[in-house]
Amino acid sequence: MNPVRFRRIALGMNGAIELAHMGHPDFRAHGRIFATLYPDGQRGMVKLTAEQQQEFVRANPATFVPASGAWGRQGCTTVRLASVDEATLGEAMTLAWQNTARPGAAARSKKSTKKPIGKRST
Repeated sequence: MNPVRFRRIALGMNGAIELAHMGHPDFRAHGRIFATLYPDGQRGMVKLTAEQQQEFVRANPATFVPASGAWGRQGCTTVRLASVDEATLGEAMTLAWQNTARPGAAARSKKSTKKPIGKRST
């Protein structure tokens, strides 16, 4: 797997678009991020549920690792591109995409308002 193939799989999801966040590509559907590519080009991230993450990590510990900190505890899962096959990534990516479409996901996204960087409310 490489970043080009990761991108192709992500953009193959219905309604998926590519934007950028914190200096690296992200993939969104329903207004929410479901996957990202890390700047190093060696890893990606899929936004799974905590339960889905446990299943992927247990089945493929050399490939799937919880992201650091709170993000990882919430299901964000790092994918080592060199060790993932297309079918397994496709399965994880599909689940991440589906998670953005869960009831309430779009409503939560619409309710959140982004503040410009450097602007804080006091």
